[in-house]
Amino acid sequence: MSVLSAKQQSLVSELERLISEERNPNTMDIDTLGTAEILRVINREDRSVPDAVEKVIPEIARAVDRIVGAFSKGGRLIYVGAGTSGRLGVLDAAECPPTFSVPPDMVIGLIAGGADALVSATEGAEDVEEEGVAALKRIGLTAKDVVVGLAASGRTPYVRAALAYAKALGATTIALSCNPRSSIARIAEIAILPIVGPEVLTGSTRMKSGTAQKLVLNMLTTASMIRIGKCYQNLMVDLKPTNMKLLARAARIVMQATGCTEEQAQEALNRTDNDVKLAILTTITGMDLEQAKSALAKAGMVLRKAIALAERSDRR
Repeated sequence: MSVLSAKQQSLVSELERLISEERNPNTMDIDTLGTAEILRVINREDRSVPDAVEKVIPEIARAVDRIVGAFSKGGRLIYVGAGTSGRLGVLDAAECPPTFSVPPDMVIGLIAGGADALVSATEGAEDVEEEGVAALKRIGLTAKDVVVGLAASGRTPYVRAALAYAKALGATTIALSCNPRSSIARIAEIAILPIVGPEVLTGSTRMKSGTAQKLVLNMLTTASMIRIGKCYQNLMVDLKPTNMKLLARAARIVMQATGCTEEQAQEALNRTDNDVKLAILTTITGMDLEQAKSALAKAGMVLRKAIALAERSDRR
């Protein structure tokens, strides 16, 4: 009969105190249900996630403001996580360059175990504190950056150590956890804690907790990109049209923003080397390409401001 080590006993006690590790009273008989009813139970539980996220919007807003401030000074947004949390961070970071035409190192996702952990379980990697610090050192973390530590449990050693190192360096630190009073929340300057309660399957935090984290990550990057001028109205005007679908989407965006025809949209995109912002600006204002580039630069690359400046200039 094996005996738990003192460290294992301590971890068992720690997990017992986590809401995400509790048994869900609503799913105690889930193993007796048919397929459709299992799915209904999961769906009912999932409905609580957006409400939990809504309650932490003030903290998310603080985080977005700090991210926008960091971007304005040349800083980066860096996600650090393990397992499901780490994969979600890497996914969100990877989607920023094609969606918003930002450099690939502006939003970075770091996961315990490295690239291999994206496709296969390397769960032991989360326990190596030194690797969390080493990962940040490898990318040259500075005080201008924002580090978001992702851990549903809020106790992952890899994440905890990374946040502590980032804080000591003077970087902005944000914790995203689904447990109150988590250890990473105590380290970070801003703690985002959507409390979604026990999972459908005890401890399977890839479910409600993972969904909550994904919703928050969507908000962090999307709101930050909106704030720095990556959209016009509700259109993604800084996307990179790198394939046939995105080329078609770029044309539709120009049409939706300006009311022009598809042929006119394609002509504008051809004229601006598929730059959606410039295509819209030249179509709305009648500027030539160099005038439009200058106007955008003066407006801080914010399309709405560039259009307003052109309209004011026309009225003079």
